[in-house]
Amino acid sequence: MGKIKIKTLGLENIEKEEKQAAKRRREQKQLRKAAVDGPQPEVEEEVKEVTTASDKETITKKETEVKKSKKQKKVKIHGKKYLDAKKVINQNKKYSLKDAVSAIQSFPKRSFDESVELHLGVADSGIKGDVNLPHGTGKAMRVVVADDAILSKLEEGVIDFDILLSTPAFMPKLVKFAKLLGPKGLMPNPKQGTVTEKTDEAIKKFSQGLLYFKTEPKFPLMHLSIGKKSFKADQLIENIQAIIASLGKPKVRTAHISSTMSPSVEVDINSL
Repeated sequence: MGKIKIKTLGLENIEKEEKQAAKRRREQKQLRKAAVDGPQPEVEEEVKEVTTASDKETITKKETEVKKSKKQKKVKIHGKKYLDAKKVINQNKKYSLKDAVSAIQSFPKRSFDESVELHLGVADSGIKGDVNLPHGTGKAMRVVVADDAILSKLEEGVIDFDILLSTPAFMPKLVKFAKLLGPKGLMPNPKQGTVTEKTDEAIKKFSQGLLYFKTEPKFPLMHLSIGKKSFKADQLIENIQAIIASLGKPKVRTAHISSTMSPSVEVDINSL
């Protein structure tokens, strides 16, 4: 005889309930695990906001540091000699040319022979020309004539001259260096007398103090070196007067002179 399976009343219902309970426990366990390992939108959003706020604070700090750095760079600290020179002159006064030159030469001496500079505000931009300074600029001008040796140096980006001369026949070889020479004002130009067959005469002429003048590209301003502080006062005055005569006095609106490391002195244009 086989085994007799005895069924107790209600036992099947109990087993069914236990299975359902076990199933619910498994589902709850899975939900808890998903809550831990799965995406948490609200938490992520909160972290994102905190990170964004932190980034903003970092960016703000960096911007503040950059602004402070820029402000610090703009601050110019002048030495004692500059400040002493500034005390000698009246910033609200326009000096005669003679007195302005005298003031510049009375400033404390430096360890080198400073250049004297003329700064002009003129009627319009685009003004240019040249003038032979009667006493030169005090700087030995390096004048060379373009040849194959010069071309070799230009190929390497080497410029060891102040004025470059060329014959008309040699100009085509210089064309490819226009971007190198042009911005520096060194490209030979017939209008400036730097393209010529008479190179020997041109060397002599430019070496004696021929000065080119032109305004800044976008502003009616000129900055010219007109001699050395060691020049006699009359030599500086005559150089300045030669420039004004070549430029045309009616075109001059303002004039200041200074040395390399000195404050500027405003000149009364009526005295030019």
